[in-house]
Order: sequence, then structure tokens, then C-alpha cells
Amino acid sequence: MTESPSFSFYDVTVPLFAHELGALSSILKKGAAHAETRKIDPVVFLQGRLAPDMFPLVRQVQIATDQAKGGAARLAGLEPPRFEDTEASFPELEDRIARTISFLSGLERRAFAEAPSRTIRLPQRERTVELPALSYLQGYVLPNFFFHTTAAYAILRHLGVEIGKMDFLGLARTEDLAHGLSLPKR
Repeated sequence: MTESPSFSFYDVTVPLFAHELGALSSILKKGAAHAETRKIDPVVFLQGRLAPDMFPLVRQVQIATDQAKGGAARLAGLEPPRFEDTEASFPELEDRIARTISFLSGLERRAFAEAPSRTIRLPQRERTVELPALSYLQGYVLPNFFFHTTAAYAILRHLGVEIGKMDFLGLARTEDLAHGLSLPKR
């Protein structure tokens, strides 16, 4: 099975992940500024949760970046880079996002050419799950990525940070969508 010209695993992963991670970074900056302006210990935000059984903001960001780099790497036939989960500040979370975007920026479109025929082996706690690439993308990577970016947004919003839908979308104007998503300019 080859990739059709109208659908590219690269196009629905790398630019999308980089764009949304850029939006997440901007949201985190607003969270840090909110804490500083109101003289609130940043740990209140970093360890904030929506419910007692949910992960705090720090872990939501770590998992979102893991989904982006892991999902794109596996679809490109590569081993995902490993990041230690040691972030304890807004700048450290932003650095993690920047490293993830940097990794994504280094992926070449041609690495995804065989993605449609790949079987993705996903290590779980006690077993390894094997999924066709499209099922992995649609049923695991994208839902998990957006769940954790949404949870991070919602935690900050719940804690009073003045952010909205346009912040989450990472768009100054909805017309930006007409130009398509691309990797951030450096």
C-alpha cells in the first residue's frame, strides 16, 4: 500500500503536532505570566489538576510531547527519542516542547512514504500491541495528543489564566487555516 497524493501521514502529524505544541507553549507562557503577575507560586499551576484522579499540568505536557514525538517517529519507521520526565517549571516545560518541535522539524517527508504499510508495535505495561499505522494514528496518537493538550489548556483555564479557544488553536485569525499548517519559522 502506498500513500495517496491527497493523504500524507507526514501532513497529518508533523506540522499538526508542531503547530499545536507551539500553541501549548504560548498557553504555558500565559500561565507563567499569570502566576507572576498575581504573585502565585507557579507550582500551584504546574501541579494543578481538573480532578483528583487526573494527572497534573506537568504530566499532561509531558504526555502530549511524548505522543507527538513518539507517534511521528513510529510512523516514520524510527525509534522515538526519550526525554526524562523531570520538568518542574514553566521554562523546563517550554524547553521540552521546543526539543519536541526540533525533533519533528528534522523528520523528512520521505520517511513517511511507507507509513501506510507499517505495523506499529506499541509497548504497553505487560505486552506489546500491534496496530496498522492508520489505526495507530486515528485511534491512539491523535486522540491521546489532543486529550492531553486539551487537559493542559483546561487546567490553566480552570485556574484563572485568561486563555480561550483561539489560544488553544494557535491562530491569530481563522483565515490562517486557509494557508495550511506548517512548521514554525525559526
